[in-house]
Amino acid sequence: MREDLKSLLKSAEEDLEVSKKLFKDGYFRYSSFFAQQSVEKYLKAFLLFKKNDYPFVHSIAKLINDAIKLDKDFNYLFEIEANKLSRYYITSRYPPLIVVSEEEAKEAVEIAERVREFILRKLNV
Repeated sequence: MREDLKSLLKSAEEDLEVSKKLFKDGYFRYSSFFAQQSVEKYLKAFLLFKKNDYPFVHSIAKLINDAIKLDKDFNYLFEIEANKLSRYYITSRYPPLIVVSEEEAKEAVEIAERVREFILRKLNV
């Protein structure tokens, strides 16, 4: 596996692990942010694998749409509402800060885990 792809996947894996730990410790806003980060990086890893490049954007919907152009199966990510994690990119870190409930953070982590499984299967990893 290419080093840049390996590095991006490692970072996505770390972000997901951090998200889970923050959730466990009750830091729901930050847990949701790191779930978003992991999904963004998994999607960028797929695009890097397929196109040798990825856009420098933070919109999960945009990244999913780019992936759909390469593989229609990526519609699944809209079905599980992975795109809703984009809301955590800015609003979890900058005022006015959003309040993220335990249920919302749990959903964010679960979505990130499903995205991880889906994309790793696509990459045959």
